[in-house]
Amino acid sequence: MTDRILVSLDGVVHDPDVPFLYADDLGAVRGEGVFETMLLRGGRVRKVGLHLDRLTDGARLLGLPTLDRAAAARVIDIAAAEWVARNGDAEAMMRLAYSRGRESAPSAGPTGYVTVAPVPERIVATRSSGVRVMTLNRGYTTDFAAAAPWQLLGAKTLSFATNMAAVRHANGQGFDEVIYLSADGYVLEGARASVIAVTGRTLVTPQPGVGILPGTTQWAIYAEARRSGWEARTALLTVDDLCAADSVWLISSVTLAARVTVIDSTVMAAGDEGDFRDLVDRSITE
Repeated sequence: MTDRILVSLDGVVHDPDVPFLYADDLGAVRGEGVFETMLLRGGRVRKVGLHLDRLTDGARLLGLPTLDRAAAARVIDIAAAEWVARNGDAEAMMRLAYSRGRESAPSAGPTGYVTVAPVPERIVATRSSGVRVMTLNRGYTTDFAAAAPWQLLGAKTLSFATNMAAVRHANGQGFDEVIYLSADGYVLEGARASVIAVTGRTLVTPQPGVGILPGTTQWAIYAEARRSGWEARTALLTVDDLCAADSVWLISSVTLAARVTVIDSTVMAAGDEGDFRDLVDRSITE
């Protein structure tokens, strides 16, 4: 298996072991950029349109040059074809990054590229084994995002260090992942995932506008759920609400669905999860 693919936004395939970024690229030195991570399964990248929508919105929030969606879609296709040619139908993780470009040459325009790599073993394992979750206070209330849009709480920015620090803190306490809480006690999101609570055939996720990243996979699951006769809604959720649900899931584009087995000191009840997993699989078929 060829482990990695790298394609720049102009469609050129590069050697991933050769230096690629300029040292003054603002994505690298300031985190001034956005990114999307997508699942390549069965030779197809899933939910490309939703990911490009979110990346475009994030770029707008950062004041980046408007993304050329046609070029981005073309590069995604090129990268996927390269992966399939070398690795067949092996599952992969694709990342699209888009930054402001060089500090010393702003007229050169933005930097954009796509990478493809195998799905990490950590992710493969959590799909079946689930995750132990620690809740952490994110330090702001649910009305903070509307009052301070410059905090970019709805953008998937390259400035991801805080989220990874939270995960490392949780790992040090014996947990796998994090669920953030607002300062006023409401569930926000995972450090790298959306949160869905399932009770019967009802899905509940934190309502938008509370300072969370819009989840592409969560959106796709909700669309499929409504087509299939499930109730899918948003609400202000507490940890008690999560613990009272039949099951709680961390939802993301590559992991898809990782069942939460422990929340802080609460062991979640085991139960049938087949219907929800089937729903998730159907949601990414197109």
